[in-house]
Amino acid sequence: MGEWFYSRFLLAWFGSLFTAYLWQLAQIDLANMLLDAATIEGRVLFGEFLIFSYPLMLFWSGFYFIIKYYQLFQIEKEKSLRSEALAHEAQLLMLRYQLNPHFLFNTLNAISTLVLSKVTEQANEMVTKLSKFLRYSLDHSPLDRVSLAHELETSGLYLDIEKVRFADRLRLEFDIDTGIEAALVPTMILQPIIENSFKHGITKNEEGGTITIRARKKGRLLTLEVADDGPGLSADEHEQELSLSKGVGISNIRNRLQVIYGNDHELMFTNVEPSGLSVTVVIPYDTE
Repeated sequence: MGEWFYSRFLLAWFGSLFTAYLWQLAQIDLANMLLDAATIEGRVLFGEFLIFSYPLMLFWSGFYFIIKYYQLFQIEKEKSLRSEALAHEAQLLMLRYQLNPHFLFNTLNAISTLVLSKVTEQANEMVTKLSKFLRYSLDHSPLDRVSLAHELETSGLYLDIEKVRFADRLRLEFDIDTGIEAALVPTMILQPIIENSFKHGITKNEEGGTITIRARKKGRLLTLEVADDGPGLSADEHEQELSLSKGVGISNIRNRLQVIYGNDHELMFTNVEPSGLSVTVVIPYDTE
């Protein structure tokens, strides 16, 4: 466990030997007192006492050594857990801040277009909603989990921004089970999936399309789904799914889910009928 641990290990060992040495000195002093007042028969009894005392001395020395070793082990374990938590937090911070440049580029480009077209009212509306959305994303740590209701509200801000861009070309549907609003989900988990629906679904159709957001409680699991009515996956489904997974947004989600839940999650891509793509996230249902 490192040089520090082994140095402490040796220190504990020498400490136990020193304790044993002090114990033996105390026994010698006691022995001298007894010898001065003892008879020959007493000396025999004292010899038997010494024979008994050595195993006792070894027992207490070993007991002391075990206690010190356990304490050092616990200290190292706590340090390891703290280091692991800090590493996870740093990784999540890195993943979180990959989102903002990607989203900002698209939004600022849309605002610029509105300004150049002198559609100032819509441009101002987008700036206001963008500031609220970014304030939310910066106010929450990547390690935070928020209620599903809060996450849906944040996704609504993002969709409002996109609604300004797409106007009537964008249609939204929400299908949320009742009574699950308190379920905890990672912050900003839906936004990259919704953005993926815009990129691979809505923008590929001149008439726009519909994005449907669903949330279901199935036993001990929470299922989050974002579906669009775009072209969906092509015939070469596996290759296209790999391409989607390598995108910044989806790759970000995959990595965040792995850090937070380990292997206790799913991220799936499926075609929907008559056309479209569904991205589903399955995580443990938790309200605490």
